[in-house]
Formats: sequence, structure tokens, C-alpha cells
Amino acid sequence: MTAEPQDLRPPSSRRATMRDVAALAGVSLKTVSRVVNGEPNVSEELTARVQSATEALRYLPDASAANLARRDRETRTIALLIASVRDPFSSSVFRGVEQVSREHGFAVLAASTEGNPQTAERLIRAFLSRNVDGLIITPTRQDFRSIAELIGLGRPTVYVDRTPLGIAADVVTTNNREAARAATEHLLRQGHRRIAIVADYLWISTASERMAGYEDALEAAGLDVDPDLVVVDVGTDIQAEAAIETLLALPERPTAIFASRNVAEVGAIRVLKRHSLSHSIALVGMDDVELMDVVDPPVTVMRQDPVAIGRIAAERLFARLDGDTTLPQRFILEAELVIRGSGEIRPGGERT
Repeated sequence: MTAEPQDLRPPSSRRATMRDVAALAGVSLKTVSRVVNGEPNVSEELTARVQSATEALRYLPDASAANLARRDRETRTIALLIASVRDPFSSSVFRGVEQVSREHGFAVLAASTEGNPQTAERLIRAFLSRNVDGLIITPTRQDFRSIAELIGLGRPTVYVDRTPLGIAADVVTTNNREAARAATEHLLRQGHRRIAIVADYLWISTASERMAGYEDALEAAGLDVDPDLVVVDVGTDIQAEAAIETLLALPERPTAIFASRNVAEVGAIRVLKRHSLSHSIALVGMDDVELMDVVDPPVTVMRQDPVAIGRIAAERLFARLDGDTTLPQRFILEAELVIRGSGEIRPGGERT
């Protein structure tokens, strides 16, 4: 694992208060309180002014206000925002975060975005209104500056799996570009020259990095990227199976496939089996999904360590909560090539 310092400037916002809203709306603090709490007998005009001010200031009501009598404002809770509870990678990250949080005596409030930026913002607002002490987030888009501004300076935040652009933040991820290059090079060593890649949406940093690694390996081998062998925007099981079917329907189909995300990996296994090609077309996956070692043939993968990603992210967050003010860092974990059989099929179906 390596750690790289980040030198981007942090967002300069702070969390707005009810007094800020009252000042901007030109009303009393009591009026703001009544509007925010949905109390009756406030005129439409005053309600509109207060709501306009709350939106302009990105004001978030504090659902933990009943606890403010405590000497400190620590709620001993952190928030975790993952891509999907159905994704084995995300659930393993959750497990790592939960392990460390339990050691620190904190509870984890977790939710999934299903890749929707609007859902992510809504959930983050909900977490902040509950006054969580810190957040661990899988970004839903590369430009996450508006979310960083919403969170503000006073709330430690660590990003996992994907790197948000334009902000200074602690990030924990895998060496995606190097891992994808290693996977493609492994297939090249088996004699393959028609290697397909099935990838996620390229606006996701992990997908674009893995695409770059695939291209690096082909370029180093003196091969051009064949656009017919590149399938992107694969976000679901159904899309993954359709992508593999498209590749198999080519006049000259690929002899090997690099499935650069777990749904592509599972989709490839299903479709290759359906066409009785599991032992004819080589397959290397990017995630060591459960049971990849017991299918026929067992799947060769670049094994990531999502539990470790979760643990490191949580430890980094708790360090920030304990007062660590060093520059943000990017922690990069190495992926490991696990040879099992599917990636060692040579062109023509022979096994090395």
C-alpha cells in the first residue's frame, strides 16, 4: 500500500446556522424555527423567504438537537455511503468500516446510492441533519465539489474506491490502472491478441483507470485498441450479459475477455457457459467474487481487498476525529493476480 499526499485546496464553506437563515431572510429566529419545524400560522410570504434562505445557505436542521446539552457534540456515529448493498465489494467495505468503528465504540449509519448523484446528495443531507461525526463516501460522480461544500470543513470525510476530482480529501482505493494492465498482460502472455474489455461507466474513476491500464498493456505489446472489443457503460447484470453476447456475435470474436468489474465477471461466466465456451475463451476478472474458485473453470482474478479498504478508511476517519490535521492522503492498495484456470486458456482452447 502506498500513501500519496493531496495538495488541493479544501472547500471554504462552514455549516449555516438558524441565525444565518434569519439574517438572510430578514425574519426573527423564532420564525425560522417555526418554518423549519413545520409549525402552523406562519404566512406564505414569510415561509417562502425562510425556505429561499435555507436553500441559498444549504442550511441543514440538526436532528440531534435534543442531545446538545452534552458537553461535546459528539454523537459517536459515522455515516457510510456505498454504491449498492447488492455489490459484494461494497458490502465488504462496509464490513471493514464496521469492524474498526466497533473497536472505537461508534455506530455506523449506512445507505446505498445505486449510483444516483441525487440520491447521494439526499442521503448526505440526511446524515448531516443527524449530526454524524464523520463520513465515508463512495462518490457517485468524479466532480464532487458541491458535496464537499455541503459537508463543509468541520466534518471529517474519507472517500473510498473512487477518487473525487477538484477537492482535497483522504482517499482509499486500489491501484486500478496497474491492476488492469497486469490482467491484460497476463492474457497477452497466454498468446491472446484479441482481448476484449467489459467496463463500467467511464466517468467513474475506477473504470477510466482500468481502461487506461488495458490500453497501456496493448500499446506496450504493439497492438492497437480494437473498438469492437471495447464495451463500456456496463452497470448491471443484464447489461453485462448483453455485452458478452455482443462480443460473441462478432465475425471475429475475442479469444479472451477482461471483465473489469464484478457484474461483468458474473455476466461473462453465465454467457460463456450458455454457449459452451467456458473452456474456449479465456477470462480474467477484476474482483474475487464469492464462489469464483468453484465454478468451472475456476476464475482467474485480480484480487482486491475491500475489507482492508474499509478498515483503512475508518482508521483514517478516526484519526481525523482525534485531531489529525496533516495534509489529505491517497492510500493505494495493491491488487493480486490469483491464477485459477480461466485466465490460462490459450487461443484455440488449450490450457497452459
